[in-house]
Amino acid sequence: MKNILLLGDRDANSVTHRELDAAIKLLPSGIKARWVGTDTPDAKRTSQADAVWVAPGSPYRDDAVVYSAITSARTSGQPFLGTCGGFQYAVVEFARNVAGIADADHAETTPDGSNLVVGRLACSLIGQERHVTALPGTRMHDLYGDAPFVGFHWCNYGLAPCYADRLAEHGLVIAARADDAGVEAVELPNHRFFVATLFQPQIGSVAGKPLHPVIEAFVASI
Repeated sequence: MKNILLLGDRDANSVTHRELDAAIKLLPSGIKARWVGTDTPDAKRTSQADAVWVAPGSPYRDDAVVYSAITSARTSGQPFLGTCGGFQYAVVEFARNVAGIADADHAETTPDGSNLVVGRLACSLIGQERHVTALPGTRMHDLYGDAPFVGFHWCNYGLAPCYADRLAEHGLVIAARADDAGVEAVELPNHRFFVATLFQPQIGSVAGKPLHPVIEAFVASI
């Protein structure tokens, strides 16, 4: 049995968390996923899982644990998927530890920071859909091809455009974009699976319908 650790602070009142629960039920046999709260002892043992998915819901009850889990996955080759808040924290972690922006931060948690690598979007995307386009030469393009696809969002923050080139120069691949949302996905090319999306691929997970391609690819990498 392969284990996915869903790192996040589950809220039964959250639409996107309930949709994530639905996606978990659709995982193939031999794959088990469970939620782990960021302020629980198991959150400090993410490296013991076969894969980690940093779920939406920032700020987290323990942001430091989330950043640590992302660093561990990035450096060890552990399959990693980050969605919404997971995307945002993956961007900040990379900026701090790879791109040399030691004080990189998130506008939601440190609004007065000097290097807000994750900033407020031009318009709120709470409950919004956008047409996302994968960029050629990326894993995302392998999954989705040239045709735009619909991505569901529940966020107000994303990668600040002025930092995109700096992160790309240090190896973070910009993998998808959308109008109003900017960068929709990032990935690491020489990693077993390290993908983070601003859109939430678990939305619309129902019995009888295939899992979103990025979730299927994540599971297949384990």
